[in-house]
Amino acid sequence: MTTDVRADLYPSRGAAEMTTPRQDPVIWSAPGAPGPVAAKELQGFERDGFLTVDQLITPDEVTGYHAELERLIADPAVRADERSVIEPKSDSVRSVFEVHRLSEVFARLVSDERVVGRARQILGSDVYVHQSRINVKPGFGASGFYWHSDFETWHAEDGLPNMRAVSVSIALTENYDTNGGLMIMPGSHKSFLGCAGETPKDNYKKSLQMQDAGTPSDEALTKMADRHGIRLFTGRAGSATWFDCNAMHGSGDNITPYARSNVFIVFNSVDNAAQEPFAAPIRRPEFIGARDFTPVK
Repeated sequence: MTTDVRADLYPSRGAAEMTTPRQDPVIWSAPGAPGPVAAKELQGFERDGFLTVDQLITPDEVTGYHAELERLIADPAVRADERSVIEPKSDSVRSVFEVHRLSEVFARLVSDERVVGRARQILGSDVYVHQSRINVKPGFGASGFYWHSDFETWHAEDGLPNMRAVSVSIALTENYDTNGGLMIMPGSHKSFLGCAGETPKDNYKKSLQMQDAGTPSDEALTKMADRHGIRLFTGRAGSATWFDCNAMHGSGDNITPYARSNVFIVFNSVDNAAQEPFAAPIRRPEFIGARDFTPVK
């Protein structure tokens, strides 16, 4: 699909909220195209905007990736790096961005065919990493991520023109129904909710700790929840959830003793490379919204 360089199919950050029907496919590959995702799973992804894999990586691999996560967050140089986000209340590491560049271990995970193969199949093209991070979310008070569509931010602030990106969250700890798990509104990816309000300069510095700009109103969220319902994802370490870039999702605070840590990778089609922001005064830093469009091999 080709569009004019500055054609804005999904207006947002204006004077009022507005809903736009999705202009793009959900599954970009041709029917029957080869890949690790079965046809029935692709149909579910088309309908709901997500799919789950009970065991994407093995228990031994989980142990290795979790050890690498612990190594990174314990490294004073990583903690001091601008790619690390610190919990304002506990002063502990909340997230570390661009982990596939900070860590050879996570770089290998990004190029693992079990991971990148699903992205290629869903998006129907070669892909590059638009964003990667580890989320630590320790127990006893780690804050959640408020309801949002990732594409709303990636379109407004990073300049992704089309809905041709997919995320995967790979659990490195058990996902209980009590420790702040991922929630998605099934089917919400079929329409785009443009949010109200201008984007402040350097908005990313605040939004990485608590998102404000680009969040829907309570009224809009209530209507969406009434229409679509809410799915909470649980599962053992090594499980994974893939979800469409426009799925409305969020997670609650974790006040249990049990950490909920995961590695999060965003794949974008090489045919959907970031342009200039559609509704922000400046680009976000490259460790949040990549400008290196080299395909993952």
